[in-house]
Amino acid sequence: MSAVTATLDREAAWRLAATVVDPEIPVLTIEDLGILRAVEVADGVARVTITPTYSGCPAMDAIRDDLGRAFHHAFGAGRVEVRTVLHPAWTTDWMSEAGRRKLAEFGIAPPSGRAGHAGGPVRLTLATRCPRCGSADTVEVSRFGSTSCKALYECRSCLEPFDYFRVL
Repeated sequence: MSAVTATLDREAAWRLAATVVDPEIPVLTIEDLGILRAVEVADGVARVTITPTYSGCPAMDAIRDDLGRAFHHAFGAGRVEVRTVLHPAWTTDWMSEAGRRKLAEFGIAPPSGRAGHAGGPVRLTLATRCPRCGSADTVEVSRFGSTSCKALYECRSCLEPFDYFRVL
């Protein structure tokens, strides 16, 4: 799509924003991850709303820059404004099924279960399955893995370490 022929409408802007990948987990787009919350177009400018996985997420600056580059390349300079919102707080419930599948294929155990609502039933995790061999015989090695949203696990069957994307 060139800046000369491209038409900036909401659908085109959403499709473009949805192609931006998470810099910490490059197999996931921001749409897969559920942090792409809204796209509006007014006066030829796309206003993209994103919500970080947690308030101190260092990837947000890179995502903002990547959105700017994508829109600049497709539609020309000054065609996007990126807004970060913290409320409502992001939850793994917003992650798409395709995103969960991509995580497992990449070797990261996807979140098991749903975060639900505060005051609701207490969520229990019976087992975290190894994304490599599928065994439920796993143990948490560290509450935090390669990023703050993941925990480090080890599989007792295949003896491989793996990240688990915690339910948040």
